[in-house]
This record gives sequence, C-alpha cells and structure tokens, in this order.
Amino acid sequence: MAAFARSAPCWVDAQLPDLEAGKRFYGELFGWTFRAGEGPYADAYSGGKLVAALAAKQDGRMPTAWGVYFATDDIVASVARIREAGGQVITEPVRAGRAGVLAQAADPGGAVFGLWQAGDREGFQKQNEPGSFCWTEVHTRQKDRVDAFYEEVFGFQGTDLAQDAEPFQDTEPGAAASTPAFRMWSPAGTEPGPDTAVGGRSVITDAFPAELPSYFLSYFAVEDCNSAAGHAVRLGGRISAPPFDIPYGRMAVLQDDQGAVFAVLQPPVSENGAE
Repeated sequence: MAAFARSAPCWVDAQLPDLEAGKRFYGELFGWTFRAGEGPYADAYSGGKLVAALAAKQDGRMPTAWGVYFATDDIVASVARIREAGGQVITEPVRAGRAGVLAQAADPGGAVFGLWQAGDREGFQKQNEPGSFCWTEVHTRQKDRVDAFYEEVFGFQGTDLAQDAEPFQDTEPGAAASTPAFRMWSPAGTEPGPDTAVGGRSVITDAFPAELPSYFLSYFAVEDCNSAAGHAVRLGGRISAPPFDIPYGRMAVLQDDQGAVFAVLQPPVSENGAE
C-alpha cells in the first residue's frame, strides 16, 4: 500500500539561485541536514527523516519558489485529466531515476504544482512535526474555476470555512470581509472537514496588486512561530505576514534570503498542554 493517498501532498522542493546559501538558511532555520540527491537536488532531512529538497535553478528565468507535489498512482491519466479540466501541462511526465516519475502543471488560474508517481521514493518520511511540511494551499483570483478544476482532477471534496476560520487570508489588515474566501480540500472517499483536509484554496482579493500571480503557499511546522520568524530575519530573510493566531495555531508568512516564500505554523496547545 502506498504511503500517500491519491492526490495527497507528498513532497515539496525549492528552486533557488544559490543552493549552498539555501542549505545554510534552512539548515539554520529548521535544523535540516543535507545529502546529495538526484541531479541538481540536495535532499533535506529532519531528525534523519526525509522532509524536502533544495535545487539549484538550471534556468535563471525560473521563479525562486517552493513547489508542492501531489501523489498519483497513474501520472499519465492525471496529466490527461489536467488538460481536460482546463489546466496546462508545463512538464510532461519524466522519470527521476529510480525515485519515481514527476510532472508539472498549472491550474486555470496559473498556479503551478507538481505530480509525483512514486518509485523507490514515496515522498515525505516525516510531516506535521516541527521542521517538516504540514499544509499547502493555492491562492487564486479565479475561485470558481479553480475549485472545479481540483475537484475534477484530484477528486477533492470541499468545505467552505467562515471568514474568521481561515488559516491565511490574502487580505490586508482592516480590509472588509466579503464572502467566505477559504475552502478546505479533503480526499475522495473521506468525510469532508478539517479532520480530513490535506490542503486548501484561498482567494487573492483586490487589496493586492493585479500583478500578483496565483501561487501555492506551503507551510512547515515549528515549535515557536515568533522565534522562527525572528530567526529567519537574522538569517537574511524577510517577514511577509507577521506572526498571528488562527484557529489552527500561530502562523507567519516568510521569505528566505533568496526570495522563496513559505509559511510556518506553530500548532495550538491544548488545555492539558499537548499540541
């Protein structure tokens, strides 16, 4: 049995101009160690478990960004569904050695994501723990088209959340709330809701420049959000959204020292002190 349900996020990697600088930044911030991976990649480990990869950009026109991959057991069929649903295939399925097969695509709003069909590598060996991936969401202006796309391609079942329950909103502080702008995705065959959600969709409002493209924001779990944000700045990064509380903990949106955007999330502490 595969380690990841079909369509679940199973991997993240960052494309960076300077790989060694990236290793220093994330090694200091998350305590990651690195080993040489396939091709230009450096595999990242947390506590000896595989959590992500960093890569040196092969083309300077590529964005400096974190990318997320969704699991599939038939990447050719997934690519066909993407086209049928109005998406764009950027990279046709290509074998990554014995590790697996990958492809890259964009949804109708332009947000880029990856597909991963596992070979020897299933994906994360650790997640939802400090120093590892814990959540991803697409930010888009084309809510209706994008919702229909992910439901058709991945079989996601959506749950709309009230405005005050959103993990992260693309609204400026004090901006007027409109319709619920956040939707959680649960895999096909599960009861939709926060307990089964594997990702989500947020709306980019008119409060942001029209030039801001659609994008995926991936989150990493941390023990202390405030400390992680401060540490990122000391390492040469920037804070895009200062730490704030949400129903699922305390989060911040950060940029590394090369401009790649990501979020950190400190899980809430329950009444008995457990996270």
